[in-house]
Formats: sequence, C-alpha cells, structure tokens
Amino acid sequence: MTPGRHHALWTPAIVVTLGVLSLAAGTQAPPATPPDPSKHEVRFVTVDQDVTLEVLDFGGSGRPLVLLAGSGNTAHVFDAFAPKLLDCCHVYAVTRRGYGASSRPSSGYGDQRLADDVFQVIEKERIAGPVLVGHSMAGGELTTIGRQHSDRISGLVYLDALGDLEDDPPADKEWAALQQKLPPGLNPAKTCAPADRSTFAAYRESLACEMGFALPESEWRQAFESDDGRVGAYKTPGWVSREIGKGQVFRRDYSNIRVPVLALMNGSLTSEEMLTATGYMPKNEDERVAIDQFMARSRIVFGRWTDKLKRHVPDARVVYFPNAGHYVFITREAEVLREIHAFVASLGKKPLR
Repeated sequence: MTPGRHHALWTPAIVVTLGVLSLAAGTQAPPATPPDPSKHEVRFVTVDQDVTLEVLDFGGSGRPLVLLAGSGNTAHVFDAFAPKLLDCCHVYAVTRRGYGASSRPSSGYGDQRLADDVFQVIEKERIAGPVLVGHSMAGGELTTIGRQHSDRISGLVYLDALGDLEDDPPADKEWAALQQKLPPGLNPAKTCAPADRSTFAAYRESLACEMGFALPESEWRQAFESDDGRVGAYKTPGWVSREIGKGQVFRRDYSNIRVPVLALMNGSLTSEEMLTATGYMPKNEDERVAIDQFMARSRIVFGRWTDKLKRHVPDARVVYFPNAGHYVFITREAEVLREIHAFVASLGKKPLR
C-alpha cells in the first residue's frame, strides 16, 4: 500500500494533488524506537483521557519554538529542519493524535480539540511564551490557539498554512472552469520507477522522484511497518484523516490574535514564470489565453487567504516563494530559516509568559 491521497491541496503555480500521509497509529505505551539519526529527546505527554502525544525535544537555547506538522505527517517530518533553529530557539515538535507514536483514540479530531491538545503540551511541559510554527492544516491549530491564548504565546508562523474550506479553490466556479481549459501537457505526470520497498532509505529516494523532494527517512518509518528491514504495511487506517477533515473549521477567523504573525507561502506565478517552470510551449493562441486567464484567476483566489489574515492582523508579514510547492520548509529551506530567525529576533527580549 502507498500513502493515500485524501484531499487536494491547490497551488497557484501548478495544480497538484499531494499525498496526505496517514501515519503510524500509537498507543499509550511508546513503540520501539526505529533508527533515527536526529538528536532529540522523545517524551509522551498526556493531553486528554487516555490520550498521549509524542513530543520531540531537540534542545537549543533561546525562545521556545514549537513545530506542528501538516495532516498525515508526524513531528519527525522536521527531523532535518529543526536542528537548524537550535542557535536561536529551544525547539520542540509535536505529533498530533492519530499519527505516529501518539495515541489513536476513536474521537477528538475536531479543530478545537486538536488545538487544545497542543495547548496542553505547552502547559504541561511549561513551555513559556513559545513561537508556534505550523505547516499546512496546522494553520487551523495555530489560529485557534492564537485567538484563545495570545497571552500564552509569543508569535505564529504559518508554513503555507493559510488555506481553509471557505476559500477552497475548486469551490470557485470560475477558477474550476478555467482549470478545465488548461492544455493537458502543461503539467505532465513524472516518469518515475516503481517505489523501491527493499529498505526505508531506498523507499525515501524512490518517493522523492514523484514528490520532487525527500522527506526524512524517520518520517517514512513512522508511516509504515518494518518487515525485516523492508517497507511493510501502511500503519494507519484512512478514517483518522477523514475525521480530521470533517472536523476542520469552514471559515478561518484571525480575529483576536494579538501576537506577531509571519506567513511563508508558496507563491503565485505569472504565466511566463509558469511556462518557464514547466518548460511548456503553448501550441496556439487559445492555449496561451487559457493559461493567462487561469493564472490571473489563481492570483485572485489565493489572494483571499492572505487578505483574510491581513483584515485582522494588518501587521502580519507575508512572504511568497514562487513555485515552492506545499512543503516550503523543505523546498525553500534556507529562505524559510532566514525568515524564522529574523522573526524570532524581532521579538526581542520580551518577557516569556
């Protein structure tokens, strides 16, 4: 079995369906630790009745910083990224319920409960005034915590994490119609060899062809069983991701957020940038017009995400990385690290709450 594709994530540059990884199901007792080259301490924090979350403590010095993964990923998706923030921050990462080594209860997958889980980690671990950094759907948890607990945090960083159901691009009829008119050759499927399941290292490399980048090997080990060194069965049933999807807030509300905000986004391309990125040459004027119209509408549709943030947090800093894809912290690692370092430095020596 390969990672399931549970929902589409739309980018202004190229319409792509990203594999949402339904990762390992945990229990109260932590599982045997798989090979993991990243240096971190693993703790399990009780956040609800019979529910514990895996918390990675990477160490470091300075202001606390808590990393939250997107849907389907675990805290280990940051195993290569987190150590590069240790010079400015004491870095933690949290695996939400339902995935990895965290518990997999039968309920509690709505936005509010997931945000409460993260807040419980902050409280029980006595993490004073952290900066919360969230990828993809973790933007919901960041927003809810920001609205309800701005007095307990120092800042929010959204890693391509501003999308919500109200502004889902396919719901925009004009955008959807223009998308259907795009020439089929604009975004051809990649030609990749079948996934190599002989080892986790080989599997990581073979999946990198399709994805265009590589996740840490430790993240794949959280997703699949190990069968005598080979990549075994996929661990988590699809109902976990479906429950999370059903529990998401329809309309993102940034009101009452009273801390600095940084949003690092996959950027919208012009038509020329799109053609350069894909290497596609329009066959006629109709194709060129179709591409121009789609890209123009995309800038309007995706602009709603940042407009919504700016209405309530006008001083929020928004940075676009053209053609970065959804995993901006991997594909634009150096720029993202630079922005986060500057953001943390801008908070100065304000007292930690």
